[in-house]
Amino acid sequence: MKKTIILNLLIMFTCPFFTHAQWLEKKGNGYFKLSAWSLEADQHYTNSGKIDPNATRGVFNLNLYAKYGLSDNWDMIAYIPFYVKSYQNNQVSQITNETLLKGEEFNSFGDMNLGIEYRFFKKSKYAFSTTLTLGIPSGDSKGGSDGSYQTGDGEFNQIIRFNAGTSFSLYKHSFYAKSYIGFNNKTKNYSDEVRAGIELGTSFIGSKLILLLRSNMVKSIKNGSLNASNSSGSIFANNVEFISIGGEVAWKFTKKIGIGIGYSSAISGKIIYVAPSYSAGIFYLLK
Repeated sequence: MKKTIILNLLIMFTCPFFTHAQWLEKKGNGYFKLSAWSLEADQHYTNSGKIDPNATRGVFNLNLYAKYGLSDNWDMIAYIPFYVKSYQNNQVSQITNETLLKGEEFNSFGDMNLGIEYRFFKKSKYAFSTTLTLGIPSGDSKGGSDGSYQTGDGEFNQIIRFNAGTSFSLYKHSFYAKSYIGFNNKTKNYSDEVRAGIELGTSFIGSKLILLLRSNMVKSIKNGSLNASNSSGSIFANNVEFISIGGEVAWKFTKKIGIGIGYSSAISGKIIYVAPSYSAGIFYLLK
């Protein structure tokens, strides 16, 4: 369980953070973001939701998120983690300061997400769309000396989502709100999942400063038959569940270029790390 929890957080938490405060792109327009993402933890939620310690492990990745308008109602979406480092720090005695177990790291390409979004209704301040995302097993599911330093989980999954959004004013200030509910069909004997989330956003200083708040939920259906460990002894994090909260702050230097920093953390969960993740990146708006 301790060996693939970070991988699951990587998949769950990164993709939602690299969206932006727009509905679908217009034809020929796009949003592109180059980001770094990091998480390090020394404790985790068990399969019963309790908190246990673990050797300090972490993941760092560099990734590209892209969203491009094929038409006014169709968007193409890609998330490409082109560098992923999975690592474990040295285990050091608190008494003698002696290194008890030397750390290790493994670097490779990560699992990609490729998707398409279709807006089937828009009227006044309301919009509804659906998204199909394909999780491509392009990472390494058996990295490192013991196979536990994964940069991918080795399974091909498909996520179908229903999205709803609206804009509104509060005390003469404009806001937008989004929500989604989806189903993740997983292969290789992993359990399928129900996913849901909400997002609230607004802007200040002539739309240069953008503030976003988010919450996401993953609930396992527990219909998978994946064993707790495989023949090599590495333990896969099946039946992951969590509720997370987070946010993002972005600043537009020009009408097309800006930077953003993000934060997310699970406030409850099963088989995931008890630690926040951080992201930072630069984005470009194609208009």
